[in-house]
Amino acid sequence: MQSSRIASVLARASSRAAAVARPAARRNLSSAADAAKGKVKEAAKTAEAAAEAAKGKAREAAKTVEGAASSAAGAAKSAAGGGGGGGGGGVILFGLLAGAGGYYAYTQGMLDSVLGKSDKAAEASSGDAKPAGKAPVPAYAAKVATAVESLIDDDDNRGPLLVRLAWHSSGTYAKGGSPAGGSDGARMRFSPEAKDGANAGLEKARALLEPIKKAHPDISYADLYTYAGAVAIEHMGGPHIPFRFGRSDFRSEAEIASAKAAVASGRLPDAAQGASHIRDVFYRMGFNDQEIVALSGAHTLGRCHTDRSGFEGPWSFAPTTMSNQYFDLLNKEIEKPGYWTVRKWDGPKQYKDPTGELMMLPTDMALIEDDKFRPYVQLYAKDEAAFFKDFAAAFATLLHLGVDEAKLGETA
Repeated sequence: MQSSRIASVLARASSRAAAVARPAARRNLSSAADAAKGKVKEAAKTAEAAAEAAKGKAREAAKTVEGAASSAAGAAKSAAGGGGGGGGGGVILFGLLAGAGGYYAYTQGMLDSVLGKSDKAAEASSGDAKPAGKAPVPAYAAKVATAVESLIDDDDNRGPLLVRLAWHSSGTYAKGGSPAGGSDGARMRFSPEAKDGANAGLEKARALLEPIKKAHPDISYADLYTYAGAVAIEHMGGPHIPFRFGRSDFRSEAEIASAKAAVASGRLPDAAQGASHIRDVFYRMGFNDQEIVALSGAHTLGRCHTDRSGFEGPWSFAPTTMSNQYFDLLNKEIEKPGYWTVRKWDGPKQYKDPTGELMMLPTDMALIEDDKFRPYVQLYAKDEAAFFKDFAAAFATLLHLGVDEAKLGETA
């Protein structure tokens, strides 16, 4: 038991060190970006100056060509007015005109070359304009991420709470359902989602993010609730979660009702159930068995509270650090049956480890009891990199379920 506590302390320390380093890295990246923008602006000015200089040379050359043509015409008249030797005058006229034309062709070719280069330089200075398409990552994205990281640095228990907010905001999606549900609209701010028992305690997460929303009013609540979860996962040592902005918000309960977009309770997982229920919930969203197990790995983070779910305790010894420890602990039951036993208490059925400090829910144990889920538990217990890769892909999919593709911008 003592070694487990030491491991927990070391894990927390490692997580804290990573948390301290990330904001500094983000600030350095921001400074580098600003410096790069300055260089781009300087290059643009240089290109514009080159273009103007080229235009000036073109005008001078044109005047020279016109002068040569006028001289040729004057010479031709003189030759014609000189009487006899008209044949020679014709030759002289042809020679002069040919000379002027050749000079014009030469200078025009030179100018085309110069102007061609100048046009390309000017094109490069136009801000690398892109054709109309997906909106770029918002300018406020990095600042919002830094603000979320600061919240977690002040209290590392906030990280898992923000992940839960993102999960529950998105997990109401029903493929082909009416309404479809999902994160778009930020419906959790209003009934019935706000009062859904499965979302108990998430009002605290929403309140934490309110100052960030006020500081960056352009970000929608729907984007903020989901992006904060993605940032939290990475800040707690997990993988980068690809994220796209573009969600919009409902402004009131009445607006939700008018749009017939209210999502009734019952779409989120019930922790007291087994494998059949898990599949019903996740298949409805379009996930397969491998993705179900990968997403369940989020239980490495956080803990249950009796005043919210009725259950009590953390799943891992380092509940504020993203890792594959959840699978390692489940796998112990496969390697040594009886590692997890039913806890004797007045609350709902849950399991405890030999130390009595950790717990597992019936839905967790279903992952090792089911023949199709079990191999993925064993894989992720041995290979954290594989877990992180699969989790990042599945969680990114979850956050974007039900959001119109046309609304979403470029990937952050």
